Parts: sequence; C-alpha cells; structure tokens
Amino acid sequence: MTTLTIVVPCHNEEAVLPETGRQLLLLLDTLHVSGKVSGDSRVVFVDDGSRDSTWSLVEDLAARNSKIQGIKLTRSYGHQNALLAGLMTVEGDVVVSVDADLQDELSVIENMIDAHEEGADIVYGVRSARDVDTLFKRLSAVMYYKLLNWMGVDVVFNHADYRLLSRRALEALKDYSEVNVFLRGIVPTLGFKSAIVRYVRNERFAGESKYPLHKMLGLAIDGITSFSAFPLHLIAALGVVMFLASLALSFWVLWTWLFTENAIPGWASSVLPMYLMGGIQLFGIGVLGEYISKVYLETKRRPRYIIEKSV
Repeated sequence: MTTLTIVVPCHNEEAVLPETGRQLLLLLDTLHVSGKVSGDSRVVFVDDGSRDSTWSLVEDLAARNSKIQGIKLTRSYGHQNALLAGLMTVEGDVVVSVDADLQDELSVIENMIDAHEEGADIVYGVRSARDVDTLFKRLSAVMYYKLLNWMGVDVVFNHADYRLLSRRALEALKDYSEVNVFLRGIVPTLGFKSAIVRYVRNERFAGESKYPLHKMLGLAIDGITSFSAFPLHLIAALGVVMFLASLALSFWVLWTWLFTENAIPGWASSVLPMYLMGGIQLFGIGVLGEYISKVYLETKRRPRYIIEKSV
C-alpha cells in the first residue's frame, strides 16, 4: 500500500496544533483501515521559528504517538522555505502538504490518493468557493491569479499549497535550487501528469492568520519576479511609448509657441516632461531593483533553511 506523509508547516500555531494533530491522526487511521495507505504513514510538523509553545506541543505529540514527527528550523525562514524543508526531508511514496489552520478540508486527501493511483504525480487541492474570505481578499485573490496568468506565470487558479506530490515529482523538485522559493509556480513547471481535487475552504479553527496583507503582497511580488520577465519588457515598451509621447508633446509645444498666443513661456516644455519622465524613471528603477535584488540573493547561495533538530 501507499505510504503517505503529511507535511504541516507551522509558525506560532499553539492555539490550533493539538486539534490539527488529532484530526490528522484520525485521518491516517481512517485511510489505513480502508486500505488506502500503509501503517507506516506519518504526519510531520515543521516548526518555522515559532516564538510560542508550538515546538513543545510538537514534541509532546511525537512522544505520545509514533505516527507524528517534527522538524525544528533554527529560525523563521518563511512559509515557503519551511514547507520546502519538509518536502525535501521526509520519506514516503506520496507527500501531501497542508496548512496547520485546518482551513483545508482534510477529507479530500483520500480523493488525492485516488487521483494518484489513477496516474497523477501531482494533485492540486483547489478551492471551489471563497465564502469564508472577506470581500477584499476574494477580489485581490482573483486579481492576483489573473495577473500572474497575464504575465505568463503558470499557476493553478485558486490553488495555494494544498497538494499531493509523488516521490518522482519530489525527486525532480530537488533539482530546483533557487533561493527565491515560490512553490505555486515551481510545481506546475515539473511537467508531470496532474489532477485537481476541489474542496470548500473552512474557517480557521483557532488563532490568527499568518498571512497578513504585507506578506500576501510579498508573495505576489515573489511570484511575478521569480517566474516572469514581463515587467522588464513592460519597461522597455513604456520607454518607447514615452519617447513617442515626448516627441509629440515637443511638436505640440513648438506649434503652440509659433502659431498661438496661449503659450506660457517655459512651462509646457519643462514642467510636463519633467514630471512625466521622472515618474516613469522611478517606476523603472523600482522594478529593475526588485529583479537585481533577486539576482543578488541567488548569487549568494545561502541555505534556504537550516534544521536545528528533529523528533
């Protein structure tokens, strides 16, 4: 039978962790009794530098049940790197990644395993509705996915990091050594046969969201700059447009000065181009700086995570 490992990245999740462990153990028992997974299946919690009692709870859960294991990182490396640490470390025929907040419907893991048995190496958990999200979050999420697709980034709409990966897909993922990790964009590039399992997202069981607005914006920028050169092409195109607009503006200023009496000396020819070109230049420098910072981090080749200990 298939050996399943469930990887759960955690950051300050003391409020929800006991219930998450209970539900995941119950799920493993159910899947084992039904013959879906082997008795060697495991749950692995990855502590991403939590400042509360998350790691103590993981140690306690592991001590009470051999099906639970834990990985403690030396500090907080971010959700994507913590998830990657789990994926690259654990064993198992298939690995399912799920958040600790219990918003992802755990029962669909059985459907993911069924899709894997039918030949899929990657199975995406896709939200069928966002009723529990605020209006702002729903609209921003739709705009985010559409923007990524428009810029040529291959992402699955309404999919976060709830997915199943086969051992073959995980071995291929190891060849991706970039420091700027955006798994939602990396996994589709693996190219293996994939499937989609839809589910209704639940409300958070307890605690607070670990993805406030500034982290969501940071993830969005990482997704764009890590997988698309479109902003750079946009700057080049914008430069051409602005050159033509400036040329047309110059002809207009010259015509106004020669054939009308409405021209204010020095205003049109200096103020308008100054503000227009200044804004374009600052925008262009900002986008270039974002890409240069990514290149800078990649060339340093610092480790994406460091494991302090495991239980």
